[in-house]
Amino acid sequence: MSDVVRIAAPIRSSTASSRQSKQSDFVPVAIFSGIGLLVSLIAVLTGVQGVWF
Repeated sequence: MSDVVRIAAPIRSSTASSRQSKQSDFVPVAIFSGIGLLVSLIAVLTGVQGVWF
């Protein structure tokens, strides 16, 4: 039997592109969360009762 040794070289990415990618993934989540918090705050302040309880 032959033994096979695989050596994987680490893939290096620049920190700027990695940081930009992480920020671009965060933006939609932040916007969605902000809108949800704003709607919830308005509903609580105006006294909307419905599906809350």
